[in-house]
Amino acid sequence: MDLQLLAALVIGVGLIVGLILRTRLDAFLALLVAALATGLIAGVAPTDTVDMITTGFGNTLASIGIVIGLGVMIGKFLEVSGGADALAQVFLRVAGKGREEWAMAGTGAVVSIPVFCDSGYVIMHPLARSLARRSGRSFVAIALALGAGMTVTHHLVPPTPGPLAVAGILGVDLGRLTVVGLLISLPLIPVVVLYARWIGPRLDSSVAPEIREALHTDATPQTEVRIGATRAFLPLLIPLFLIVGNTMSRAFAPEARLQGLLGFVGAPVVALLIGVVLAIYTLTPAGTSRGEVSRWLHEAAGSAGFIILITGAGGALGNVLRQSGVGEALAGAATDMAVPAFIIPFLISTLVRLAQGSGTVAMITAASLTAPLLGNLQLDPVVAALGACVGSIFFSYYNDSYFWVVTRFTGLEGTAALKGWSGITTSLWAAGFGLLWIAHLILS
Repeated sequence: MDLQLLAALVIGVGLIVGLILRTRLDAFLALLVAALATGLIAGVAPTDTVDMITTGFGNTLASIGIVIGLGVMIGKFLEVSGGADALAQVFLRVAGKGREEWAMAGTGAVVSIPVFCDSGYVIMHPLARSLARRSGRSFVAIALALGAGMTVTHHLVPPTPGPLAVAGILGVDLGRLTVVGLLISLPLIPVVVLYARWIGPRLDSSVAPEIREALHTDATPQTEVRIGATRAFLPLLIPLFLIVGNTMSRAFAPEARLQGLLGFVGAPVVALLIGVVLAIYTLTPAGTSRGEVSRWLHEAAGSAGFIILITGAGGALGNVLRQSGVGEALAGAATDMAVPAFIIPFLISTLVRLAQGSGTVAMITAASLTAPLLGNLQLDPVVAALGACVGSIFFSYYNDSYFWVVTRFTGLEGTAALKGWSGITTSLWAAGFGLLWIAHLILS
């Protein structure tokens, strides 16, 4: 690998960690500084580096910025109406007391098969907060279980966009990959729960004061009206069903007559906008003034603002790493290594994930570079696809937009964020590698 590109990667990552942990700069500014430094050290012209940053920032927020804002609004109405507490009661009854982490991990895994992690976590996070408040268990453990449960299926099970693209690139039967992906996902859920239960109580004291205060604030309505679980579910389930319907129809019935309608109402922005309207008209008590509703919406927008900025900055850094050639160089270096065939897509995906943050980009890159090698490597295409998907779970950190969504909503910063979220994703990656090896022995 070119030493200049390697230096750009190492210095860029070092700047992020050093600035966040050792200076007065926050994550947003640190990410922008690191993106500038990475581009310049990699040999990109200064003006081109700036263009990469603005393009990456804009492209990232084009896909997730509005979704975060709308999702936070739904969450706000679930909190002020008492709807989140009503949903928490349902989850507690289904899972049983003491199994809150299992409930959140399982729920996250189901929700994230058709829905991007970012929007799914934003929608479901109020439930984690309510479960922690009602059960008295570790909030960090419950929140991490939710986020990591989403990570498992988002990276492994079609019709999530990444695995779906990998199947197409490698010529893998979609049904076969779906079944194998589900089989590998199931034993990873206990890994999520065990790590969350172990690290969560150790990090609860590190939760940001504003999040900790919100956990101890009664979010029930300011009137005597209580929201039933059925009404509380509507703003959550209807957007999710619309998104699922769109995803499934595109994957399995792209020529269906309803695809145009489903593609419109099932777009995350439209689906969540419908969810916000439902929340306003089904969750607010009768007689609530227009001013009060506006105040809640403004409070939600304020909460979402900084998360949106950080998410965009993470996308800017990822784009600089991609466009500067760092990710491609890492992938090329991996293909030159003398390693067992099934490890090649796994290593490429792992390195690209580390370099630029996006799991979807990492698995697609790995699949693209592995596809021409399948014949020579005598590698089962399903195993190659799984290698690309499992490798993309590795060490979610500062250049991954989902890292910022989970850690900011959970109130974790600095080393606590790395121990909690980066640690749990790396544990999943390591356990996934063991399962990948078993799949290789069975299928090859």
